[in-house]
Amino acid sequence: MPGNIKGLKERLKNGETILIAEGYLFVFERRGYLQAGAFVPEVIIEHPELVKEQHREFVHAGSDVVLAFTYYAHRKKMQVIEKEAELERINREALRIAKEVADESGKLLAGNICNTGVYEPENQESYAKTKAIFKEQIEWALDYDVDFILAETFPTLGEAKLALEAIQEYGKGVPSVVTFITAGKNTIDGEVATLDGFTLPDACKQLEDAGADVVGMNCCRGPNTMLPIMEKVRAVCKGHLAAVPVPYRTTPSEPTFFNFVDPKDGKMCFPTNMDIKFCNRSDMVDFGKRCQEIGINFVGICCGNSAHLTRALAESYGRTPPASRYSAKMENHFIYGTNPCLVKYYNEQTQKLF
Repeated sequence: MPGNIKGLKERLKNGETILIAEGYLFVFERRGYLQAGAFVPEVIIEHPELVKEQHREFVHAGSDVVLAFTYYAHRKKMQVIEKEAELERINREALRIAKEVADESGKLLAGNICNTGVYEPENQESYAKTKAIFKEQIEWALDYDVDFILAETFPTLGEAKLALEAIQEYGKGVPSVVTFITAGKNTIDGEVATLDGFTLPDACKQLEDAGADVVGMNCCRGPNTMLPIMEKVRAVCKGHLAAVPVPYRTTPSEPTFFNFVDPKDGKMCFPTNMDIKFCNRSDMVDFGKRCQEIGINFVGICCGNSAHLTRALAESYGRTPPASRYSAKMENHFIYGTNPCLVKYYNEQTQKLF
């Protein structure tokens, strides 16, 4: 960490909100450098220059964090695509790239671990295998002086606890941010729950009590179906909270992007046909304002994110990242503008025809 930057816990304690741009998997899938399905970030090795540029773009748009792109670069995922031999290389390359951008920009550097696809609540043998996956990624991250570890997208409290334990045991005191993903139809007495049977407020409280520095939710749900849950989490958790939704217009009838159905043909939209459900910039401004009202201070955008959405989120906090130089200035538009240099024929007479 550069010497002039305060750490995550200090900044949160001082009342700052940390903004984080995520969503690298979908960014590179859309651009044709990552395959939907396994969603393994091979682009790190194949096109490292593109990953570096994406980090820079998110910083330009207002992200306080450069998140190493090691999501789904863990051992199990590399086995799925039969490239386990590249495991350490892909992790170290991702961390190296992220550190370079964090150092040059003065932003926080985060390591990243996530759901493994190995953990099974009723299979004790899976616990050690899961923790071993976390251990090696955490230890690699420490070699690059990460400011904190983001452990995310856990559908069960059990796996989230193992992730937290691994950070505490192998992270040498590095702060932890731990977040859940929730299925659309899994509830307990009407309350959204983890797959292993805990309501989200209860699960977050247990992580907080176990020593997690920040707890909350990420992915799967858009702002409209995540924030009502986070309000309930706020009621029981006294510490720092995270909300990192996907930028899609989820609803009570389609609470996650896994539930999206295309009205044209009735087919499932996930993962490659969700464009019709995108949030716009105003949605992200509203999201940022609601987070401020609820008291959520680790805020970002997950799968589906783009730099223009991160910029809108940053501007909802009154910030002016470098990208704000290019925010819309409609007074200069040839039809809708008010700039006296404009030709009146267009902005007075023609406007009503459009």
